[in-house]
Amino acid sequence: MVARIIAGVIGLFYVVTGTWSFLFPAYFYSAVASFSPYNLHLLHDAGAFQIGLGAVLVTAALSSKGLVPALVGVLAGSLLHLAAHLLDIRLGGHPTTDLPVLTLIVVVLAMALYMELRRPRAHRQQ
Repeated sequence: MVARIIAGVIGLFYVVTGTWSFLFPAYFYSAVASFSPYNLHLLHDAGAFQIGLGAVLVTAALSSKGLVPALVGVLAGSLLHLAAHLLDIRLGGHPTTDLPVLTLIVVVLAMALYMELRRPRAHRQQ
């Protein structure tokens, strides 16, 4: 149950931030991703993929079917997102807030995955 709640909360976070980036890219850029050059298409792409990640987590959390694969996929994407921020730390952004938030997302998703994998297989589909 806790893993489903975590998936739902992080899924909603991704849907909200993705929607923000997709629908209001200039505002998202000025508040979150203010490194040159401004690239409208990149912000639309990032928003679209964040919405997709969020949608898969929310759907899996609500249905409780496919929660493990959803957590694995979103954890992989989130871990690579964190790695990109670490690799590109000198290129801009807000490392003092970005790194702790992205690390928290990775840790919480990993915990949810661990909890879900420890549940008996028969109970994962309920």
